[in-house]
This record gives sequence, C-alpha cells and structure tokens, in this order.
Amino acid sequence: MATTDRQATTLALAHALSAAERGLAVIPLSRTKLPALRSPHRDDPAAPPCHGECGRFGHGVYDAATDPSRIRELFAAAPWATGYGIACGLPPHHLIGIDLDTKSGTNSSAALRELALRHLFTIPDTVVVLTPSGGRHLWLSGPPDVVVPNSAGRLAPGIDIRGAGGYLVGPGSRTEHGEYVTAPGTAHLAPAACPPALLRILLPPPRTHHPTPPSTGDHGQGLVQFVLAAHEGQRNTRLFWAACRAYEDGIGPALVDPLVDAALNTGLSEREARATIASAARMTGHRP
Repeated sequence: MATTDRQATTLALAHALSAAERGLAVIPLSRTKLPALRSPHRDDPAAPPCHGECGRFGHGVYDAATDPSRIRELFAAAPWATGYGIACGLPPHHLIGIDLDTKSGTNSSAALRELALRHLFTIPDTVVVLTPSGGRHLWLSGPPDVVVPNSAGRLAPGIDIRGAGGYLVGPGSRTEHGEYVTAPGTAHLAPAACPPALLRILLPPPRTHHPTPPSTGDHGQGLVQFVLAAHEGQRNTRLFWAACRAYEDGIGPALVDPLVDAALNTGLSEREARATIASAARMTGHRP
C-alpha cells in the first residue's frame, strides 16, 4: 500500500509539473480531494486571515505555483498527496471550471443545454475532465478583468462553478473514488474562451451600494478609501487595520457594510471580509 501511495504521489507530481508547463498553477491534493497541506494557523482560531504572507505552506490555492522548484517543495512537504489541484482565476488562462455533477440525481448536462438555449450560447470545444463519479469538468478561460465567483447549484441543480479562489482536480489525480482523466480528444486543447452570454450569468447580480453613513464623518470615509487603495497582498492587512480604527473610534458597527463593499472591490470575498472585520472587533474588545 505504501509503495502504491508513493507511485501515486510520483505520478501526481509529474502531472502537476506538466500542467504548470501550460501555465496552470497547482497545489498537492490528498485522496479526499482537499489540499494536502493543512493550515499552519489551524490551532489559532483568533489568527487574522493569512494567504501565505507568513511564508509557510498550507494556505490552499494561495500556495498554487507554476514554478517547478516550488511545486516540488510543495509535494515534498506532502508525501501523502495523490493528486493535484489547479487554481482557477489566475493568469494566463483565468480558468473557470464548469462542474457537471451526477451525485445529486439530476441531469446536469441537460440543465446546461437548457441554459445554453435560454441564454443563446454554445459551449466551445475545450478541455473536458471526466470524474470518477461520472461527472465532467469543463475548462473555460475568462477575461483578465473579470472575477468569477465560486458557486454551487446557483445556475441549476448539479452545476457548480469553480472561479477565483477555487480549484479543479487535475487529470491524472487519484482519489478515494478513482482517477480523474482527460476526455478523449480534448487533452491537446487549451481552455476555450468563455462565451460572453455564459459569463454574464456566472457573475452575481450587482450588489446594493451602501454609502458611508453620514454619522461616520470624514474619518469613516477615509478608512473606506484606505481599504479601496489596497493592492493584492495587503488587502486583508488594510481592512483589518481600518476596522480596528473604526471600532476604536466608536464607528465600527456603522462602517461594517461600507468596509465590506470596499473589500469586495479589491477582490476579497464577502466571507473573508466579514471574518477580518469580526477579528478586528474582537481584537478591540467589541462584539462582532
């Protein structure tokens, strides 16, 4: 069994390196399809969100790499890995995964055809990965200036979307239920461009704008602008700092929604933003 696992790890690494040559950023996965490396912050529930700024492995898709030496380091740190994940939303492909599931008992392929007829789009020839349960993953390429969120069943039952912050199990991976393989005739293809009509329904409806409440004054607006000016790698840090200042100055509760909206504009998810603000509230002695 140990020899079999070592062979699976060796094969997974080889497939991961091959994917990286095509510009796809990868991470090692365990047999459960989860990231093989656990978070280094798992024993500290009060730790602020970290996307790898600490320099250690174990941050899921934020560990994803195309550099062969780093990929080998990731797999060396996870010798039990039997598969690899491909991070979505990253350049150059800005990958979007259409996950057509069969476990829900619905015909997800038929549901996708109905969506295509209703919204007038056609799925182009693209990479298709067959899953052990009989499902399919369709790989599409998105535009660089659009962030497609992850969703489960929002378009139709059995259709999940893997977008920014998500990952797809790469072909050649072995899991508890079997192997992921590329569908015949699609391995040589590059991810096809997502049809504009499909892209429109993959994006969430516009959020209601929450202007900064007048009661927060110029200081509150300044904190919001501070978050809006964040670049990748400093978004959580700026949001955490601004939320701490807001709670310390007594305007924290009134500034939660404007800070969340500002964080969403920088690329954070709503869940990440609210978790960071809640951490700031606890840090300053307030109830989130």
